[in-house]
Order: sequence, then structure tokens, then C-alpha cells
Amino acid sequence: MLISNLYYLTYCTNIHPGENWNVTFASLKTNLPTIKQRVSHNQDFGIGLRLSNKASEELGLEENLTEFKNWLAEHKLYVFTMNGFPYGNFHGEVVKDNVHEPDWTTKDRVNYTSRLFNQLNLLVPKGVSGGISTSPISYKHWFKTPSELTEAKRIGAENMLSIALQLFKNEEDHGNYLHLDIEPEPDGILENSSEVLDFFNEFLLPQGVVMFKNEFGFEKQKAIDLIKRYITVCYDICHFSLAYEEPSETFQKFKKAGILVGKIQVSAALKILFDNENDDMVWDELAKFNEPTYLHQVTEYNEGVVKTHSDLPIVLENKKSVKELRAHFHVPIFLEKFTSLYSTQDHIIKTILYLKENQICNHLEIETYTWEVLPKHLKKELTESIVREIEWLKGQLT
Repeated sequence: MLISNLYYLTYCTNIHPGENWNVTFASLKTNLPTIKQRVSHNQDFGIGLRLSNKASEELGLEENLTEFKNWLAEHKLYVFTMNGFPYGNFHGEVVKDNVHEPDWTTKDRVNYTSRLFNQLNLLVPKGVSGGISTSPISYKHWFKTPSELTEAKRIGAENMLSIALQLFKNEEDHGNYLHLDIEPEPDGILENSSEVLDFFNEFLLPQGVVMFKNEFGFEKQKAIDLIKRYITVCYDICHFSLAYEEPSETFQKFKKAGILVGKIQVSAALKILFDNENDDMVWDELAKFNEPTYLHQVTEYNEGVVKTHSDLPIVLENKKSVKELRAHFHVPIFLEKFTSLYSTQDHIIKTILYLKENQICNHLEIETYTWEVLPKHLKKELTESIVREIEWLKGQLT
């Protein structure tokens, strides 16, 4: 929905089952009309659509896409952003680092993303930009040497730039502005703003200048402008809070470099504070969040350096005395505190305050996807939980 004529606000449908198109469409039919009626009764409601590779392939078969477009129109729904990060199934099985497979060094990832953009081009309303968030190249620990990591960045940049070429041609032919939103996260090849800037300066821009010149004959500055237009950043608030980055500082760094923020994913990490007196209780509460489905990296900050532990069980097995930890666990955004634990909701509020003064992005997507694995006392009926998240964020924005 459009808030204050400025922000397209939605939630990411990756919280619904979606291993194929039939399951995806059934879950959308079950949940979206009710949610739309509750939070956006008098205006059309935008969707943050998540399609697995299989669901995307099947959407293109026979009359599926036409049927979907007609259903959207009938229920006053539309698609303006998509989550193209998880390629395969995201529910009912162990995901962990497999969420990055296939990564940006593979043609499978390119083909999947290209197909999603072709579908988004047909779904996005005229006059509304569209974006797709994606993996930060790959999972860092899959590469054992610096040279392997450098080669992954080179190939990843080349493959992302092939999408940028597609998006330029698409805008020329159809008039729709679409962008690829790179989503940094802990233990991704890109984890923070500095690594994003380095990737642009060392790989995307030099390689992209050559590719745009070879394909279209553009000079250097024209090519740079187009690369930065079509390849942007997905600012996931949870992820950047895990990097201990203040929103205003990060946004200013991107602005100075001319890098756009294509989408803000509104999400909260776990914040674990220790005071020596109640530490045993804090550790016990944190242990309740230990589950086997997703990666829950844990970060700590010490003298200007962020250390990342690859998963929560490692930290629970090797408890040590620290003042603060943060855990990659997309907890409900409307909660600042639960029992002995906190959330990084303060980063959400700081982001919103900055956004009100600086119109850096108008795509806002709530991404609380761990409802199924939350401790029992935090669980509510799913539709009610989503409505509560949206209403809280609407209140903060207005």
C-alpha cells in the first residue's frame, strides 16, 4: 500500500509455503485478501512476492501468469518487489547456508533472476518501479583462499552486470524501471557497507564499463551511471544492525558513492545484553531460539571490529563473558523486548527517522520470516501476526 504518497509498504511472502506454483498461489489466496482487507481496505495493496525457482518456472506455463494477473486485479493487489534470494524451498527442511545455492558464480542464478525480472516486468503497475533482492554473491566460507574469493567476486560481478544489461534494454523497450537489489548479510561475501563499496569500485564498475561499451558503445561515465541505476542495495535493517552500523552513517556512505538503496527490508535481529547478575537467565532464554532450519549467525563488537560466529549453537556451546551479542533471527518488529532478551528495533526506528528527512527509498518490505520457529510464547496466528507487524510500521511512518 502507498503510505503518505511516499512509501510502498508490504511484507515478504517468503513466510508462506512456496515450493511450487500451486502451493505458492494457494497460500497467497488463503492469506492476502484477508490481510489486504485489514490493513489496506480503501486502496490497492502491493505484494512482496517470493517465488522459488520451480514456482517461477511453473508460473510461466500455460495460462498461469494470466490467471495470476487477473486474480491480482480482482482483489486490488499488485506486485512491486520480489525476493529473489532463496532459490529453492524455504520451509519444512534445513536451509542453513544452502540459502545461497546456486550462487552468483552460476548460470542457474542468472537464469532464475532473469526470469523473475521478466515476470516482474509484466506484473508491476505502470509508473511504479520494481525491484528484486538477491544474494550477496555467495556464502563466504565456501571459498578457502583469497584468490578463490576474488574470482567469485569477479564472476559474480559479470553475472550481475548481465542482468543490468537486461534491465537497461527492458526500460528502453517497455518503460519500466526495474533494479537488482544486493542484500548484504553476515557471512555473505558482502556483509557490510564497506564491502559493498569495494565490490562496486573494484569489480562492478570496472567490468561494467567494458560490458556496457561493448554492448551499447557507451562511454565510461554513462556506463557508470547505468550500473548504479540498475544495481542497487537491499538495506536489510536486521543485517546491518548485525554489522553494528548506524543507519544514518551507512546511508550517507552510499549517497556519497552514488549507490542507490532499492529496497529497505524492515526486520529486527536479536540483541542479547549481559549484566553479570542475570547472565544465566539470558543464556537460557537465548537457547530457546536455537533451531535447526536457518542460519543464525551471532556477531559481537569489540574495539571497532565485528566478529561473526557462523551459527548460534557454536556460541551456546562456548559461552564467554561479553557485554552484548546480536543474533541473526528475524524477530517480530513491533517488540522491543521479550523476557530477558531485546531486539534491534531501535535500528528500525532510526532508519524511519532518517527516511522521513531523506527520501532515499520508497520500497519498504517487512521481513519477519521466522514465525514457525519462534518460541511458543511469541507465536500468534500467522495472518494476525502479519497484520500486527504492518500496523505497527504504518504507525511509525505516519
